[in-house]
Amino acid sequence: MASTNSHLATNVSRDGDGCLDIALAASSGLDAFALNIGYGGWYPNSVAAAYTAALQYPNFKLFISFDMTSIPCSSPEDANAIYELIAKYKAHPNQLYYKGAPLASTFGGEHCYFGTGSVNQGWTSVMRRDGLRVTFIPSFFIPPAASKDYSVLDGIFPWNSAWPLGPADGSFDYDKAFISGMRSDQSYMAGVSPWFFTHYGFPYNKNFIFRADDWLLATRMEQLVENRNEIGLAEVITWNDYGESHYIGPIHGDQPSSEQWVNGFDHQAWLPLLSYYITAFKTGAYPIGKERIFLWMRPHPTAASAPDPLGRPANADWTEDFLWAVALLDAPGDITLSCGPSNEATTSFTTPGVQKAKLLLKADCQPHAAITRGGAPVVVLNPEGVSFKMQPASYNFNAYVAASL
Repeated sequence: MASTNSHLATNVSRDGDGCLDIALAASSGLDAFALNIGYGGWYPNSVAAAYTAALQYPNFKLFISFDMTSIPCSSPEDANAIYELIAKYKAHPNQLYYKGAPLASTFGGEHCYFGTGSVNQGWTSVMRRDGLRVTFIPSFFIPPAASKDYSVLDGIFPWNSAWPLGPADGSFDYDKAFISGMRSDQSYMAGVSPWFFTHYGFPYNKNFIFRADDWLLATRMEQLVENRNEIGLAEVITWNDYGESHYIGPIHGDQPSSEQWVNGFDHQAWLPLLSYYITAFKTGAYPIGKERIFLWMRPHPTAASAPDPLGRPANADWTEDFLWAVALLDAPGDITLSCGPSNEATTSFTTPGVQKAKLLLKADCQPHAAITRGGAPVVVLNPEGVSFKMQPASYNFNAYVAASL
């Protein structure tokens, strides 16, 4: 159940600057990092470095999320490796405990037997042994009604709850299907994400988008706030997965060959907007604070033709060519958006709070946004280095993101 003790974490998939990342995440209201690890000799040092860095921030927590699309899970030895890593950090002062036990999660794992007779037995051999009791809330890709059939599951985390999985906006109905399929002793972990675009050729062959229109970060967080009593935890996807363009943290450290669509597309301006919603999610009340305006957009039209050998990403027709803006108003006011000398729109709002506006993008332009009252600007946003171009050199469906000071 959501309360002032609810946890909102974000998924970390790459090494960065541990202290800097933790300080920034904590100051934004996030409670924990989910350390996403796969198979390879790099992860013990990476996990150790994260837990060491966290010691400087006693109120910030960590838990491990195992990428089971990478980690082997066919033998008891594979189970031992996962068990030993959880056991190593269970008593660490920064380990996130939930429902009285260390929390662990996954990406996938619904096909893992670990040499036993079933998936449930396999994961039980990891999570319930030698006196170790883990709160296990994985991202199994299973039907909504199936989680109750796994006694080892303490909850379910539907990864794809973070995005609409088609050309229309999503709703909380997707979450409700999973919630109604749980046992009464299981907890629901909701996903939230601002964006999704990946543009890899061989050998990954990942070139597609998910729809992030209609102010996805804001509207998804509003769903979670409205339904907070049905949600135990929420996880932001992600802090630093640059390859899929849904990072909210700084761009630093090694990238997974994603520089083409990531460099120049800083997403940290989403953090103060997320922080606003985190307060509402934890307390049930939207905060009143400084007036600000946030905007984001893609760098080119969805129907653009580019000399790109990978071609246009799949699902590109799911998105529209809008400049999206969210304003935090402390009184009635107007939001004025423009992009180019002849493309401007003003939307009036009679109530304070979070308000949204959009502008259709039609030509090469640079965006501007303002909160105005009586025709006079109160907050102005003129982001530098942000532009919309009708003829791109390559396909990039990543987002420019900007916020007023």
